[in-house]
Amino acid sequence: MDRLSPLAGVSATREVLESHGLVTKHALGQNFLINDDILKRIVALAELDPSDRVLEVGPGIGTLTIALLKSAGRVTSIERDRDLPAVLAETLAGWEGRFSLVQKDALDFGLDDLPDGELFPNKLVANLPYAVAATIVLDFLQRFDFLESATVMVQREVADRMTASPGTKTYGAYSVKLSLYAQANGRFSVSPGNFFPPPHVESAVLRLDRRVAADEDGSVLSDDLLRATCTMADAAFANRRKTLANSCKTYFSGAGTRYPNAAENLPAIYGQAGIDPRRRGETLDRAEFINLGKALLALGA
Repeated sequence: MDRLSPLAGVSATREVLESHGLVTKHALGQNFLINDDILKRIVALAELDPSDRVLEVGPGIGTLTIALLKSAGRVTSIERDRDLPAVLAETLAGWEGRFSLVQKDALDFGLDDLPDGELFPNKLVANLPYAVAATIVLDFLQRFDFLESATVMVQREVADRMTASPGTKTYGAYSVKLSLYAQANGRFSVSPGNFFPPPHVESAVLRLDRRVAADEDGSVLSDDLLRATCTMADAAFANRRKTLANSCKTYFSGAGTRYPNAAENLPAIYGQAGIDPRRRGETLDRAEFINLGKALLALGA
């Protein structure tokens, strides 16, 4: 079977790096994929076709980028390592018409960074730097409503948090907030031996499909309500082992909260939401957090 990317191998990866006098940078979370079969599974899970415009974070030397370009119509990659644009210019030679590179930290990326005239990407597909993977996924889904899905390689524990259900040990504020914007639709594991150099953690590829942030009755949540719901999730898990009452009191008594009157209104907030404040945050589901968000907006502003 034909290889999807000629760079998917230890010798090819090492050759590209050495030809540019480069080594992998642990501080940037650089672990390059070297298994072509994993690339094929990523592309299959993302369900790409020529109409898709892919946003990639951390293209590295272009291993996954080539695989994406063979299936999607266009790929825009964001790379913060200043040494890699010269590498990508070489490894992606011939793809210039359908590839663009944004030299920037993904955490600072905005729509103004897209090349002039380029249509918004509709899918995020990336082997993400693990230290910032969770932040990037939630941030991009919150800010870029044109993204229909995110198919991402992350640390296994992060994937567990992304898909956690109430009552499980990995369920937390992040799980609640991500569930407002997306739902998981497919996952597979990737062992350390599929990378160069091998990371010290297990990995997973997860596809998250955008969901309309809506109440149980189908009413679309306003931006204000989304922010309030996310705030209540943060408050509920501010002290994970404490009750909702104690954790939220600690959170809203701190400086800098968006809702300065929330602390004094907490009993009324629980009452309006129909939530027993003696419960712990990990027992509340998505709908209950939305109800807390509604009450916060009504009583805690």
